[in-house]
Order: sequence, then C-alpha cells, then structure tokens
Amino acid sequence: MVPAASGKRLEKPVLLGEVTGAFGILGWVKIHSFTEPVGNILKYTPWFVDDDGQFKEIRVLSGRQQGNAVVAQLEGISDRDAAALMRGSNIWVERKTLPELAAGEYYWDDLIGLKVRSVEQAELGAIVQMMATGANDVMVIRGEREHLVPFVKDRFVVRVDLDAGEMVVDWDPDF
Repeated sequence: MVPAASGKRLEKPVLLGEVTGAFGILGWVKIHSFTEPVGNILKYTPWFVDDDGQFKEIRVLSGRQQGNAVVAQLEGISDRDAAALMRGSNIWVERKTLPELAAGEYYWDDLIGLKVRSVEQAELGAIVQMMATGANDVMVIRGEREHLVPFVKDRFVVRVDLDAGEMVVDWDPDF
C-alpha cells in the first residue's frame, strides 16, 4: 500500500530497486537496490513507486546499507504492517536525478529492450534483463531461445547503438 499522494507522470523513469519486505517493527522497509554500490540508491531522490499506473512520490526519511540490502524509513509508513504492504513496490527515479555517464558507459535501463545480433548478422533477440554476477554483468537475451551473454566490451560486446536500439555481440547463436 502506497501512502496517499497525487499521481504523477515521470520524465524518463529509471528503476532503481524494489521493496522486499518489512524491517523491524517501526515501519522501515528492506530494499533490493539495483545501484552499484547498493547504498547509492539513497543518493537519488525523490523516489517514486508505481501505484496502478501512476507514480507516487515517497520521501525517504532515513536509510542505510544493511549487509547486501538497504533499509529505509519512508514517510507515511510507521508500523510493520504498513511496511509489509509495500513489499513488491518498485522504486523509480527520474532520469535527470542520475549522474551523466562517460562515453561508452550505460545504465542497465538503457540496455533493456535493445535488439541484439551477432557479428555474423544472426538475430539473437532482445535484452530482457541484466544480472550482476560478481565477475561481470550478464545480459539475458530472448529470441527464439534464451542467451546469457557477458556484458564485456571489446570482448563480447562489439557495438552499442542506443539511437538505433541495437547491439552487436561476438557470440555464437547456437551457444
């Protein structure tokens, strides 16, 4: 349940995390952050949650990294039951709140949806998800079949063209 607030359309929303449950008895929530490092999610505000197709701003009163997650106290959430109702809520920010990237760097959000083909021109599908594995990020590409391709520039990732909505990879389509 999202605290009452007026809905808003966001300009270029970017998904930064998800509420995974309640933390403690005072209304704090536990968050799975998609930022690197995970605690950076607290730097990008205001947060918005999607509630029936409308984005509602939610103010972060306090927060900290707790192991591999982040815990936060949100305005309007004052007990464990209210915090538990937030479970599954996605956390969004407007793109303009994020820092500009250097040439050749990308936010995962920019890569999701790109059409991917091999250097031999075989269509592999589209990027549907990105995963952090520790060693390097991995793209989940779905087409006729699913491919897990490491996002390693100049090894597997040959070219990224955001304007054209495509990526070229050095990857065997049968693998």
